[in-house]
Amino acid sequence: MRSRIAVLACGLALPLIFSPVLRAQSASLPPGSSIPDSDQVETQASPLAGIESTIAAKKYDQAEGMLDTYLSAHPADARALFDRGYCDDAQGKTADAKIYYRKAIAADPKQFESRLGLGLILAQEGNPDAREQLQTAATLEPNPPNATAKAQAMRALAQLVRSTDPDLAKQALIAALQITPETPDDALLAAEIAEASGDEDVAEQAYRRALKLDPESSEAVAGLIHLLMEEKKYADAEPLVKTALIRDPDDPALNAQYAALLGAEGKNDEAVAELEKLHQLEPKDVSIAKMLADGYVQAGEPEKADAVYAGLLAANPNDADLEAAQGQVLIREGKYPEALVLLQNAVKVRQDDSDAWGGIAFAASKTHQFPLVLQALTMRSKYAAESPATYFLYATANDNLHHKRQALEYYQSFLKSASGKFPDEEWQARQRIAILEKE
Repeated sequence: MRSRIAVLACGLALPLIFSPVLRAQSASLPPGSSIPDSDQVETQASPLAGIESTIAAKKYDQAEGMLDTYLSAHPADARALFDRGYCDDAQGKTADAKIYYRKAIAADPKQFESRLGLGLILAQEGNPDAREQLQTAATLEPNPPNATAKAQAMRALAQLVRSTDPDLAKQALIAALQITPETPDDALLAAEIAEASGDEDVAEQAYRRALKLDPESSEAVAGLIHLLMEEKKYADAEPLVKTALIRDPDDPALNAQYAALLGAEGKNDEAVAELEKLHQLEPKDVSIAKMLADGYVQAGEPEKADAVYAGLLAANPNDADLEAAQGQVLIREGKYPEALVLLQNAVKVRQDDSDAWGGIAFAASKTHQFPLVLQALTMRSKYAAESPATYFLYATANDNLHHKRQALEYYQSFLKSASGKFPDEEWQARQRIAILEKE
């Protein structure tokens, strides 16, 4: 067993790819339950045996009627309440299933099956109460004993908390692996937990193990590529991307990763060409379009980026993120009044966007709206630290407004922080300091 959990035992970010989603039960047997087949029914004395045989045959409507009759006489029978909830769960009626699962738990707080069923539904819904149900289920025993169902609860818990509580996730996954064999999804989950723990070496090992177990796992490929790019191991990432693209040349996620890789390697022309192809395949994908626009900006073609954002905003009007992004592009084009309109619209929705406030300050300076410069810089300072650029904008705005003392202070702060990196502005600051000190 130690060899099977060696990677996890070393210590286990959440990659862009979300591995298999937690799902409520569908048409399979209730987790941990043992619905008898027709031969077993005859030998069982339980009054629920015949009903559960009907459930096993997926005759849910018929089983519900039988259970409703039984529950009218036995309203606190936890097993029957679970079976009733399972019938709804199997048909996708999760709201009703939750009611019966909760009733079953109230009747028997130690019933594994209802805890797991309810936990899986809540996890699928993003309800934080899922953790309590799955964590409790992981401490209970199925009736009759069922190692697969027990491990399912542990894996579901590990999946749920993999990014918020990676230590608990690691322990839950290790516990699952101690009672059931490892699967490719386990290796993938181990990698995600390791990334969330900040252990990139273990995460890389786990992603590679996932690929060894399932060489065609797109989630493992994407996760490993993302991790290698984060570590700036571009030479290691590139063959993985190219191999995956040979297998699936039109996969949007892989093509986007390849474009990002080319950009990171400084191959901007190739990255833009790749993104243009991808944008044609997925014209409504906002993330791809934004990558393409950024590529155009890096290539010194802001007018092309402007056109991309104009198209995005036509399809997504009043989107604050897109307005802020196009506003920054318009600044690069020297279209300051137009940029101001978009950036000011953006901060009405996202007041904490420090980049947008900085853009407003810069565009306002270019259009000689110096009170607006100071207002924007003051707002920006609530969300981000000052920089040489903001000190310079403070200084020139105060200088133009004839605030001598403030202008001198900000010119001096600018010179102190600039450290020779902005020679033209530093020369201007020294000249203005000399003039202001004589006045």
